[in-house]
Amino acid sequence: MMQIVINGQSHNLQGVDPEMPLLWALRDLLGMVGTKYGCGVAQCGACTVWVDEVPVRACQMPVGTLTGRTITTIEGLAEGDVLHPVQSAWIAHDVAQCGYCQAGQIMSAAALLQRDPNPTPEAIEAAMAGNLCRCGTYTRILAAVQSAAQSLQATGFYEVRGGTDASDSSLGKAV
Repeated sequence: MMQIVINGQSHNLQGVDPEMPLLWALRDLLGMVGTKYGCGVAQCGACTVWVDEVPVRACQMPVGTLTGRTITTIEGLAEGDVLHPVQSAWIAHDVAQCGYCQAGQIMSAAALLQRDPNPTPEAIEAAMAGNLCRCGTYTRILAAVQSAAQSLQATGFYEVRGGTDASDSSLGKAV
């Protein structure tokens, strides 16, 4: 039996192959369907979640490596009924069209702003390059991330929330 912590709640996974990708444990075993399957080879970013506050691709992260680590999914980004500033900016800038990639996009954007609260447009584009959007809403994504950065600075969100240093920006790599 494996015990993993997702969005602050402990989950026991019994009889699960330790090589099962986190994505399938989230979706099929735990009913957390916010994280999406995109390509299955860690290239599109649709399945981005945080492990110990570092963005990783859930489609390539074996659940057997997650004991004692903290996992955050799109379902855990908001604080109760209060959306994360990145989620609010996504709505304000009408980013989503089909919406399929948005959970991964939002998780990557929030991680970027946690480690760099005032990124340049080039830094945003570089950090978000591993997240593909089939609808091509990249200009709205850029605007939303910039807006969220301004909101985070104005509110001191990460200082209040007790954010940590998510310094590993290897979005495509499982840590």
